[in-house]
Parts: sequence; C-alpha cells; structure tokens
Amino acid sequence: MVSPPPGAAAVAARAGLRVGPAPSPLMGSQGRSGPPGNGGPGEGEGGEARKLQEGRVARGKRRKGKGKGKARAGQGGRGSGAEGKPGPQTAKEAAGPEAEAGARACPKEEAEGGGSVEEGARGIIKGDEGSAGAGKEAQGREYRKKEAWRVRARRREGARPGRAQRRGGQAWADIPGTGVAMAAAAAGEEEEEEAARESAARPAAGPALWRLPEELLLLICSYLDMRALGRLAQVCRWLRRFTSCDLLWRRIARASLNSGFTRLGTDLMTSVPVKERVKVSQNWRLGRCREAILLKWRCSQMPWMQLEDDSLYISQANFVLAYQFRPDGASLNRRPLGVFAGHDEDVCHFVLANSHIISAGGDGKIGVHKIHSTFTVKYSAHEQEVNCVDCKGGIIVSGSRDRTAKVWPLASGRLGQCLHTIQTEDRVWSIAISPLLSSFVTGTACCGHFSPLRIWDLNSGQLMTHLGSDFPPGAGVLDVMYESPFTLLSCGYDTYVRYWDLRTSVRKCVMEWEEPHDSTLYCLQTDGNHLLATGSSYYGVVRLWDRRQRACLHAFPLTSTPLSSPVYCLRLTTKHLYAALSYNLHVLDFQNP
Repeated sequence: MVSPPPGAAAVAARAGLRVGPAPSPLMGSQGRSGPPGNGGPGEGEGGEARKLQEGRVARGKRRKGKGKGKARAGQGGRGSGAEGKPGPQTAKEAAGPEAEAGARACPKEEAEGGGSVEEGARGIIKGDEGSAGAGKEAQGREYRKKEAWRVRARRREGARPGRAQRRGGQAWADIPGTGVAMAAAAAGEEEEEEAARESAARPAAGPALWRLPEELLLLICSYLDMRALGRLAQVCRWLRRFTSCDLLWRRIARASLNSGFTRLGTDLMTSVPVKERVKVSQNWRLGRCREAILLKWRCSQMPWMQLEDDSLYISQANFVLAYQFRPDGASLNRRPLGVFAGHDEDVCHFVLANSHIISAGGDGKIGVHKIHSTFTVKYSAHEQEVNCVDCKGGIIVSGSRDRTAKVWPLASGRLGQCLHTIQTEDRVWSIAISPLLSSFVTGTACCGHFSPLRIWDLNSGQLMTHLGSDFPPGAGVLDVMYESPFTLLSCGYDTYVRYWDLRTSVRKCVMEWEEPHDSTLYCLQTDGNHLLATGSSYYGVVRLWDRRQRACLHAFPLTSTPLSSPVYCLRLTTKHLYAALSYNLHVLDFQNP
C-alpha cells in the first residue's frame, strides 16, 4: 500500500477529493480498473475523483467549451461517466500534463499502479481550471451576443416610440388608478421626445447661416424664388421642414395662378398648406390637367350650377339637383342629395344665399327653396322668362326678357312683395349686386342707343351711372360679376372680356381680352387674383387667361364637331374646374393631371 505524501491531504481537500488508503488493484500492473462505479487504482487517485473529473469534463463539453487542459483520472481505467457508462481512459488524458510529469518523476510507483496523490490532485485542479476557463469564455460569448441583441432592440424601440409606449400602457392598464397618470406621463414624454428630435435634427455642422435664429433665417429665405426653395428643401430633413413654412410661400402664392389668395391678399383656404397650393398652381400655369365627365343627360339643356362646400347644385330642365362630391373632388355620388322643384318651365338661373336656393324660371316665376327642408315658395315676378337673379344681404334682384329689373325682399313674411320695378328699356341678360349692398349692375342686350352696362341704386331704384361708351350694336352682356366693391368683369356677344375699375373711369375699361376665334363668351369665372376662365359658344372651348398678359394662356375644347355646344356655366376651385355644357358636365382635374 502506498501512503499519500505529506501535504497531499490539503491539496485533495481543496480539489474536493477523498484521500485515503488506495484500494488493491484488480488487474495488477496493467492499470485496469474494476467494474463501473467502483474506483480503480489508476495513477494513484480514487474512483470518486475520477467520476468527479469526468462529470466536469462532460459539463464543459456541453457548454461548448474546449479547454486546453482536460484532465482525466486513471491510466487505462474504466470509470462511470456522466451517464454511468464505462469507457476506457488513458492516464495521460485523464491526469493532464501535470500528472504526466509526476509519472516521469516516479517511474517505479507508476509501474506498480500507485501514483502520487498530490500530483494527481494537481492535474485534476489544472484540468478544472481549464474547463472553468473554457466555460467562462463560452459564457462571455453568449453574454456579448445577448447584449448586442438588446442594443439592437433598444434602437428599434427608439425609432418607434409609440409601439413601446403602447406595450408599457398595456402592462399597466390593469392596475386601477394609473390610467390618467400614465396618459399624462406618456404625453409629456412624447412632447419631450418631439422637441429633442426637432432640435437634434437641425444640422449642427455646416455653414454658419443655418445656425442663425429662425426668425432671421425666415427673413433671408423669403427673398428666394420657388425653385431655390425647392432645392433648399432637398439638403436635409430639417431644411425640408423649415422651407415648408407658409410664411415663405405666401409671397410666391400671391403671384401664382389660383392659389387661394385674392388680389388684396386674403387667404380663402387656410386649411391647406400654401406650399401644396403652389404646387397645384403650376399645373394651372402649364395647362396640365385630366379631363372627365361627371354627369350626362339625354336631351339638350341650358344648365346653371353653383358650388358650396362639398356639394354641387346644378339645374336640369325645371329641377335643381344637389350632388355630393367624393373625397377626390373629381367625381360625384350618383344619387342626388336633394331635388328642388316648383317651376313649370326650365330653370334659367339660380343662386345660393342664406341656406336658400333662389331660382329664376322660364315661366316668369321666382322660387325660394330652403336647402335643408322641404320649404318651397314660388311667386310670379315677371311677365316673361326670368333670365337672371342674384341675392345678397336679404335682398333679391331679378332681370327679365320683359325689359324690367325688380327688387324683392328675402324675409319670409314679405316674399313676393316687390320693392322696386326698374324699366331698363332692353332685355336683361345678367345682373349682380355690389358687395357693399348699395347698388346693382344690369347687363342688357344692347339693342338701344345706350350702354348695356348700367349701375342702379339698390335702395331707390334710380340710375347711378353707365359703363363704357363704344359698344357696338348687339354687344349684349351675358355675364357680369363684382370682384370687389369697385371692380367688376363682364363678357358677352362682342367676344371681349372687360375689366372695369369704378375708381378710375366709368367710360373706359381698365383691361380687355379678346376671344381669339371670335366666339361669343357665355360665362366667366375668376379666382379673385390673376386667373380668368371663360366659356365660348363653339365646341365647348374653355380658355384660361393670365390677367397680367393679353394672350390666352390655354384652351381646352370639351366637345367635338357633331356635338358642338356652348359652355353655359363655369365654376372653379384651387384644384378643379367644372364646365356645364348642353349634354354633360365636365371636370378638369389639375391636382392629379
């Protein structure tokens, strides 16, 4: 029996081994171990040490650790592994390099089958350290992978703050009393994140110009034209947001066609960004549009129409029909919202005022319809057909083929009571009330020796003045409209559009535009600034004019030769133009050409 050397007990204790007298070998000097589960002599360590070491090695392998110093106990001995199955092991593989050095130092003891316990313990400890190092290295790799995954997840959540907040809100939603606090905290965090994002988006580097205060930068950029602002918006996201400010585009929009600004600078469409309106105005300037037909009817008509919010009102025969636009504005719901009847003959003209439809019919009657109810009143107004009507401020004016113009109240208790009857001595084709509600203008057939445009006092019915002095005979005025209290536009049989300014002269117009094909102009419409649209008598030609130029800007023929028709009525928005012809209603879409 070989007794352990002094000091080996302490080493074995630290290694977690049981030190005691070595059992007698079963296979002699061959170094074979006993049956599985019994500790063979090996190179001097016990079976329990061998089983402990084999368990450690198996665990290290399962952790994907490949240690450099793997110790196995017992030279050629058979011990039970992690699963209790026997397997041959060599002394060098089990004990490691330290046990091999000990075997070289004591060859006699190795031959007898009893090695040094201290050397074996040293090899076991060394192997344990190698296995532990490999395990730690594998754990480090796993930890680094998990940490990288967490960083990527945090970045994704940072890019989508709403999603993380929703998950957090769901986690706390079941706790009573936390809903209001969570909502307030989330709102505050969103505001802080938005402010931080905007401030961080502003370029910190680059020209010193971008680091100026925003007020000063707005002043500098206000001198840029449309193309320069568009290029500046392509530099970075912060400049794209900055150049979308309405203040920078207001000056450009006022100089553009049909951008929603009047000549006096009033913004008629505050809900739409000015930059978007400027984009669409370029399509008006270049004539880029898409044509479509909204409505068709079988027999020839002389339709009139009006627009109000998202509804279209159009006359067909002796009815006035109301349709609702679809969201794109270029199509209608086929089923009308309402049908307003009451005339025995065709409706010649109608207007919308104070939630009422005031219509003039070929039967010489005026009809008053409430839009949102079934209330309808009609009364005899003229001896012949009523060609035109207008209503402002609770006052109705009408003009007829019987060579008279009349003034009526809109008050429900006084409907049908004529306030003034004016002898015009000519057939009245058009009429309009001044925005100041002090006068109205009539356009007649010009069959006498006086001007077809005359202005009358609304309160007394007396003639105030007449416009122009060089109208040829038969130059009747088919359409007239006030653009401001002192300016108005007229067109008619003489193929001219005339612009009048009452502050300068009533004898001569300020500006005039001639129809290139010598066609009668049935109607006109303006955006209140630079754009002018006219409807001709042949082939349904709609012309666009820039009032700063003499020549026509664009022409759109809407009918072919067999179906030649005048354009009886025009209406426009900042995105669409609507034209009513004899057989159909056309739309020109400038938003999606």
